[in-house]
Parts: sequence; C-alpha cells; structure tokens
Amino acid sequence: MTAPEVRWPDSLWAAVTPPGPELPELAGADTADVIVIGGGFTGLSTALHLREAGVDVAVVEAMEPGWGASGRNNGQVIPTLSRVDPEEIVARHGASGERFAAMLRDSASALFDVVKRYQLNAEQEQAGWVQPVHSPGRIRIAERRVRQWGKLGAPVELLSREQARDMLGSEAWYGGFWNRSGGHINPLALARELTRVVVAQGGRIYARSPVQRFERRGDRWVVKTVRGEISGRALVVASNAYSGEFSASLVPDIAREVVPILSWQMSTQPLSDNVRKTIIPARQAMSDTHGELYFARYDARDRLITGGAVIGPGDKPARLKARVSERLQRLWPQIGEVKFDHVWNGYVGMTTDFLPRIHRLGPDAYGWTGCNGRAVALTIPLGNELAKAVRGIPASELALPFTAPTPLPLHGILRKLAPLMLLVYRRRDAREIA
Repeated sequence: MTAPEVRWPDSLWAAVTPPGPELPELAGADTADVIVIGGGFTGLSTALHLREAGVDVAVVEAMEPGWGASGRNNGQVIPTLSRVDPEEIVARHGASGERFAAMLRDSASALFDVVKRYQLNAEQEQAGWVQPVHSPGRIRIAERRVRQWGKLGAPVELLSREQARDMLGSEAWYGGFWNRSGGHINPLALARELTRVVVAQGGRIYARSPVQRFERRGDRWVVKTVRGEISGRALVVASNAYSGEFSASLVPDIAREVVPILSWQMSTQPLSDNVRKTIIPARQAMSDTHGELYFARYDARDRLITGGAVIGPGDKPARLKARVSERLQRLWPQIGEVKFDHVWNGYVGMTTDFLPRIHRLGPDAYGWTGCNGRAVALTIPLGNELAKAVRGIPASELALPFTAPTPLPLHGILRKLAPLMLLVYRRRDAREIA
C-alpha cells in the first residue's frame, strides 16, 4: 500500500519554509531504547522530551518529518478539543480525564514554551484563539465553553456581538468564545525545527522509511521497514491519520477506529496594510461554530490562511477558490477581490465522538490517533506524556485516558461516505439552536 500523495503538497508552508536537516533512511539493523513510529508533532515531541531525560530514542518516519498532517494543516494553536469540553471528558474518563483536561488547558502554552526554550523559528504568534458563533442561539456553545474552561482556570472570555465585531472586523458573528493562550504557527516550520533540535540533542531520525510492521521478540520490540529493522525496549506509534496509508498491517485496529478526512487549506496573496488592519486586526486565530468550518488567520507575510470543504468530481481547487472567495467577501466586504496563491490538503483523523484515542499496545508500547482537527496544540504535551509513559511513570500520574482500540464496523464504506457529511453540516449550519 502506498500513500495517496507521495510528494510535498503545493502548500504555502512548503513554499516558504527552509529545508529541514538531511536525514538517513533506515537500512540494516539498529537498536534504541525507545522507537517512535511517525515524524509528526507527536513523534517529534516524544523524542524531544525523551532526549531531555537522557533516553536513547530513534524516530522512524515514512516520508519526511512534517510530511503528513503536521506539515499540511492551518497552523492554528487551539487549546481545546473541537466538540468535547472538560465535563464530558471527566464524565467519560474520571481522574485520567481530569488530568487530560488540565493538559489541554495548558496545551497552547506548552507549545509556545517549547518554541521559546529552543528558540525555534516557526513564525509563532500567541495572539489568542477566538471561536465566534454564527447564529444567536449558538452563543450557548460559547457560554458553556467559557464556564467549563474558566472553572479549570483557562484564560477565557465570553465575547458580546460588539466585541466579536471589533475583534474580527466583521458583522457576521453574534459573540463568541476567546482563549487568550492560543494563537498560530507555521506548522511545517515547527516540524522541521523540532527535527533539528531532536537531532542536535542526540536523537536519531530515519526518513523515507515506511514501517511495514512491528512485533514483539522476547523482551524487545522490533520495527521492520523495507530495507532495515530496529529493535527497542519501548515503542510509541504516532502515525495518527496516516496509520493505514503506508501499510495495512501496521496498526490495523487503530487505523480503522479513525476516519481520515481531507482538509483543504488555502492562502490569499498578502493583504494590503490598510485592509489587514480592518480584518482580525490583532491577528488572533479564528475558527467558528459552523460544521462546515469558517476559519482564518494570518501568516508572517500577511496572507490570510483559510480553507473550506468540497465534495464531488471536477476541479476541486478551482471550485474551492470560487466558494471561499465569495465567503471571504461576504464576511469582510472590505477585502475586495480575493486571489489565492496556494491550495493544498492533508488528512485529519476524525473519531465518531470527537475524542482522541490513546492506547496501550503491549509492554512499554503506546499509540494514539484521532486529533479531530486539534493536533497542533494537543500533540506537544501529548508527546511529553507518552515520553513519561515509556520511562515508567505510573498511569495514575499521566494525562492519558487509555482505552482499548475499537475499530469501526464497515470502515472502508464509512471512509467513502464520510465526505457526504458536508451536506449534513450545511443543513445543520442553516438551522438555529432551539
């Protein structure tokens, strides 16, 4: 099995980001104390935190660090889950849910702290994240989120319609939820900078080495690629939405409990100074309450980075450009003619309940999937927790709500039908909350 797209996407991030370090393939035999499968944010964060603790670690990546979802996303740093708030997390997972919710609360700050500690050059801006509501009834979503996250001590605020208008430069929304700790970043730059630091700290990263399978031999885990194998005491599988894209036998149960959905991103040409000062003037990251999400943030060159969803045949980038251009002009009439210079996509790993899945895979072995569009902030502290787990920290001290893998019945059919949910979301978006 091969990935559906084996080249770097035509993304803004690929166009503006300096190359990462030259990395070897895994050829022949090697050993490590801990093996990490996947060179995205989770795998790199796990490796970094292990090296900080003096643990020998090797990362095995199918393509290049950041090639998958970590380097293709919008780069919004959002310290919440997409649908589920603290009370539901705790109701589902108890004490481990409390620790997980606290980790989420601090997840954006954890990312920006790593960036600051290692002086990473990733176009980071901790300007906050705002979730405006797109109809009057949706203000209840914002009220619930402010109440629950505020109770945990998160720096959150309920916005009135007037405050949302002033913050976003648009009359389109009816108030919202603001978290001051969020922000945005160049995600591919973050992945490449983390790669540089892991290597500088003595970690090994193998690229262009898709893992075919892993197995337990005696008291060691053995990870096999086409050209080599590596054995280790402990194992972390951090392939997320791409878990089934290179090998059907890697982690089949985990791959089938998440539905990979193509998320489309796009960048406008740089906005003029006068226009930029009237559209999200303080440069917060924004994603609203539409199921067919409306989202936007600036990059370091004053491009508006946004995106959309599309189904059906035809020239998808052209259709997206027309649809999203009309949307931006409706939200911000002052923007004028909209021209896009990059359109790209990547998988988002979605679960049916919008909660991530974190698993024990065997002795000293762990894996996870299901970012549900919140991976940028979530994965940095999650990697730290996984590093603690393979170092032997007791589960009672970890912010990891473990569950057993639960593959979705008829996964292949669900994957084909999932894009049609866009039609359901559009219908729901048009209705007011009763």
